[in-house]
Amino acid sequence: MELYFWWTAYPYICIAILVVGTFYRFVFRGKSWTAPSTEIFEKKWLKYASVIFHYGIIFAFFGHVMGMLIPLEFYNAIGVDDHTYHLFAIVGGGFAGLMVVLGLLLFLIRKFVIERVNVHTTAGSYFTIILLLLVAGLGTYMTIVYNTTVAAYEYRLSIGPWFRSLFTLNPQPELMLGVPGLFKLHVILSFLLFASIPFTKLVHMFSFPLRYPTRAPQQYRSRDSYSKNTRQN
Repeated sequence: MELYFWWTAYPYICIAILVVGTFYRFVFRGKSWTAPSTEIFEKKWLKYASVIFHYGIIFAFFGHVMGMLIPLEFYNAIGVDDHTYHLFAIVGGGFAGLMVVLGLLLFLIRKFVIERVNVHTTAGSYFTIILLLLVAGLGTYMTIVYNTTVAAYEYRLSIGPWFRSLFTLNPQPELMLGVPGLFKLHVILSFLLFASIPFTKLVHMFSFPLRYPTRAPQQYRSRDSYSKNTRQN
């Protein structure tokens, strides 16, 4: 029963919450579909934290695609042996994970030490950052420490096929039986993160920034400068 819940029912529940919740928010609460910027309150910390985090999460996303969605047989067919794959996974995945963790830590410290940012930070923002830290921290630890000191766990024979089986509507929970506990916890927290997306500002990840390269940049001016220019004109 426990095996069925965590590796069949629980993922589908989280995916259902993600899909239905995102649809509801987009249709009925469209004005909340945003990640309000706090740049007007503080720029220096945000500049570094945002760039490091977003580049790290992009690299981590493609790393997970390569590990979870692409079957082991494909790598064997193109001549990529296990040693080479794990070497690139540890180096590339570890670097991406460290970027994500560093960016999140900078976000969190900024919210604590910058008073104006702290005042405008909601409980949902703290929840999002802390949950992301847990997921990214576990993933980074497993990639850099576990895989180099304990064993280079071959998740492409267990977690990968199990994950793909969910999307073919033919779940195979038995594949998760021998998976180390840290990896299981990482998966469980990841699905919890997916389920939380419609209720946090992470929902903005579904907004494709196709117009960003040609959009005029936002400009912030102090009220005093605006009043002075108005009087002069």
